[in-house]
Amino acid sequence: MDRVDELYFNDVIRPLLVGSDVEFIGEINDSQKSEFLSGAIGLLCPIDWPEPFGLVMIEAMACGTPVIAFNLGSVPEVIDDGLTGIIVDDMDAAVAAVSRLHTLSRPKIRAQFETRFTARQMAENYLTLYRSMAVRTHPKLRIVT
Repeated sequence: MDRVDELYFNDVIRPLLVGSDVEFIGEINDSQKSEFLSGAIGLLCPIDWPEPFGLVMIEAMACGTPVIAFNLGSVPEVIDDGLTGIIVDDMDAAVAAVSRLHTLSRPKIRAQFETRFTARQMAENYLTLYRSMAVRTHPKLRIVT
């Protein structure tokens, strides 16, 4: 945990963990992520600000793990509601959505990740975008492939 966050964690978060059904794991490294996320029923991602991308959602989907997330920022662009996760408007809806996670197909979640978010697919999408922009804004530009 970053030192900047320690005071907040100790004052606000730690008291919430006492006697609860929540187990604090702490930070995990890259080599632990796949096993950890693959074993999860789902990922609760209560983003409460306009997150521009949300890498953690993509990491969960790569493991076939469904995501529950607030309808803010990039969430509607990343999560296919009802396919790769459940998009909600508040914490009560997020809690209620947990009981629906079992209806989502982990293989379909992984397949959607493969279709949209592998490094290769994202790079190809960027190239397609750049090519379309180059042709549209500078018609004399020749694209060599």
